[in-house]
Amino acid sequence: MLFGTSKLVTEYINRGESYDKVSKVDTVSRLYPEYYILKVNGFNRGAKSPLEEWIYYLNTGEIPSTTTAPGLEEARERLKPDSMTKDELAAYYRHSDNIVILRDNINTEREEGRAEGREEEKRENARNLKQLGVAVALISQATGFSDEEIEQL
Repeated sequence: MLFGTSKLVTEYINRGESYDKVSKVDTVSRLYPEYYILKVNGFNRGAKSPLEEWIYYLNTGEIPSTTTAPGLEEARERLKPDSMTKDELAAYYRHSDNIVILRDNINTEREEGRAEGREEEKRENARNLKQLGVAVALISQATGFSDEEIEQL
């Protein structure tokens, strides 16, 4: 329990997630979570409620395919790497890393495209102002372009 509490205090990120997913402790309830200690040793019957499904998982380490308890599907996904071979795990991590790199590349390209679009719009506005007969010095002041750049438009 102490480990779980201390982990909440530190910044963390899951492998394969982008850096905007970094979480920080921001409430007292996250800093001092409530814990319930359940005795699961005698739990040998089929689960009927979400709590019983969780207890079944905690007792057996198995998550039935018919589970409906909130969070167990996520737990199943997070536990997949534990059942992989060394080669499968290496491929899984390479794939996760590649996804992060591709997302980062897409975001970078998107930002660069937006910057190019803003620059082109600024040039178009300067061109229109020049055609309307606005003074070059005023256009330069409004757009940040040099007088020479405006003359070339």
